Amino acid sequence: MNRSMRAALLAFFVVLAVSTTLANGRPEPPGRLVDLGGHRLHVNCAGRGSPTVVVETGLGDFSFDWVLVQTRVARFARICTYDRGGYAWSDVGPMPRTFAQINLELHDALHKLGEKGPFVLVGHSYGGPVVRNYAAVYQPEVAGIVLVDSAHEGLRVRVGPRQTIRLGADAQTREIPAPRESLIPSDKPGELPPGPPQPIPLEPVYQNLPAAEQELHLWAQNLALVNMAEDSQRQWSDQTFARWLADPKSASLGRIPLIVLTRLEGGYSEDLDVPVTQMEQERKEGQERLVELSSNSEQIMVNSGHSMHLEAPADVTAAIRRMVDAVRAGKPLAQMPSTPSPRKERKPIQKPSRNVTSVLKSAR
Repeated sequence: MNRSMRAALLAFFVVLAVSTTLANGRPEPPGRLVDLGGHRLHVNCAGRGSPTVVVETGLGDFSFDWVLVQTRVARFARICTYDRGGYAWSDVGPMPRTFAQINLELHDALHKLGEKGPFVLVGHSYGGPVVRNYAAVYQPEVAGIVLVDSAHEGLRVRVGPRQTIRLGADAQTREIPAPRESLIPSDKPGELPPGPPQPIPLEPVYQNLPAAEQELHLWAQNLALVNMAEDSQRQWSDQTFARWLADPKSASLGRIPLIVLTRLEGGYSEDLDVPVTQMEQERKEGQERLVELSSNSEQIMVNSGHSMHLEAPADVTAAIRRMVDAVRAGKPLAQMPSTPSPRKERKPIQKPSRNVTSVLKSAR
């Protein structure tokens, strides 16, 4: 049996399994459900050793999608993944879903679980600006930041068949509500549309996950609350992006240790309203600006698509290990020994993964 036939059979059995799961109710969460005052957040921690690593996922990803990294990191440090409000087992929580609201819920959940900071924050894609905002609000609780192919203010993203916009560039200014844990009547979701009659197929990049996590992803991506939460996240993230564009100094991370993981190639298609060369140049310049957010930073180029945690988990783990070692040693990143590239552990990329244009703006 060739590889393509094996992959097709695996996909069939995973879809069959998730159909059964959807019919029988939601699966048991691998972590703990933390009560934040009428709404719960799912947090899954493993391993021992400080500083504790905390992962903020990208749009469309869930806590278990980081299993390939979490199992590796847990060998040398404690690591917590979680599901934002409205994702998987987590209740949607107070609205709107601003960076500050997301930060507050994570902060309070970690505190209630007894997880001790300061933390090493890992932010992938949309999760990148979320952890940057966390560092601005809870600076003493942040030991270091690892940005994994992170989104950023000014990033050009696809919003239609050909159209692109720059994040935050055309945002209509409005006041960002103060975050809160208490629920009010308007927070309760209205009548939600029924889910699709058949599960949405698993994207090829998620086939790098173990079968159990593939099943969980298929279940979670079919939940109606995910779209509601992500729509709010997209709408309100532009407000913070606009502020950072207007006042770049307000986005500074000072001397917080920062590692920026950047994919080698953007992988953009030719069917956009700007040339691929412009998209690629802007992407590289944006990643370089992320490096400049801290005076204690470095950039690592990774031969991967956008979903590095699935396509190059060993590389992501190595960057987290480098940050953890620097924090433990109390040394600037520039004084740490170079880390060899862990190419042998990488899984082959089956197809180019979704690039950041689709991750940030396309409705699921």
